[in-house]
Amino acid sequence: MNLSTLRLLSDVARLGSFAAVARERDVDPSAISRAVAAAEDELALRLFQRTTRRVALTEAGAAYLARIEPLIEELEQARQEATDLAARPMGTIRLTASIAFTQVCLVPLLPAFRDAFPDLALDLIASDGQLDLVENGIDLAIRLGPPPETDVTATRLRATRYRVCVSPSYQQDPATRLNHPSDLTRRRCLRQSLPEYQSRWMFRDGAGQETEVPVTGDLRVSNAIALRDCAEMGLGPALLVDWLTADAFAQGRLIDPFPGHTAYASSADTGIWLIYSSRRYLPLKTRVTLDFLKAHLPSRLGPATAS
Repeated sequence: MNLSTLRLLSDVARLGSFAAVARERDVDPSAISRAVAAAEDELALRLFQRTTRRVALTEAGAAYLARIEPLIEELEQARQEATDLAARPMGTIRLTASIAFTQVCLVPLLPAFRDAFPDLALDLIASDGQLDLVENGIDLAIRLGPPPETDVTATRLRATRYRVCVSPSYQQDPATRLNHPSDLTRRRCLRQSLPEYQSRWMFRDGAGQETEVPVTGDLRVSNAIALRDCAEMGLGPALLVDWLTADAFAQGRLIDPFPGHTAYASSADTGIWLIYSSRRYLPLKTRVTLDFLKAHLPSRLGPATAS
């Protein structure tokens, strides 16, 4: 049985659906079904139980997959090591990041990425969910927040800082002007649709004194870019990350009413992380993409705002 068939069996077990594997490989589901049936005939084993909703491993299938998956990784590693000695980066790299980060920081880099790696296809997955790298077949992820705690390799690209952002008109209005973080308790705040952003914002002054401020508001927004736009329109104060608001601050569309404070939602130690599954051998396509992002993302992010 060839390596491609073994990988297909592993993918079916991982995704639990012929249709899901077909979507990932951009083929007809019937082709996946036929390939699995052929493999079962060759082995004289029923590897999967089929229902109308899901495909699940049989006991024999689970035992078989448990033995072959380490072999698949070894064979794939051997192939990649041999190929990398002479070949240019090829294949498909699956990269995921949040929707806002993808739009603001990654999309502008795509022309340079295509020019640098003409034989490498990019599957860019914009999602605000924390997608599992192994389950979703993801090579690289960009995560925002505290240091990742999962079993992955993580490199911090740079630290981040959050600031309360308001429009100049909002701050100039005596009825809404903010003089101290505690004033936020009496304002209709713009809140991101993440649990840690919705009920309290944290502040640290120049002396290191921390203050927790309860926040409420009548507008929650799931997309950070839309939340920034709402703040620019004067709808209220929002807690936003520096790389998303740098242009708005430079052009005077947003201002920070508390320049002497560091603001954050759940942790002051936040950053932009490049993460990938821990492996003994990193494929060439992943290595070159990782190096490309390290080299080019800083120009999109700008320097970390000083605390």
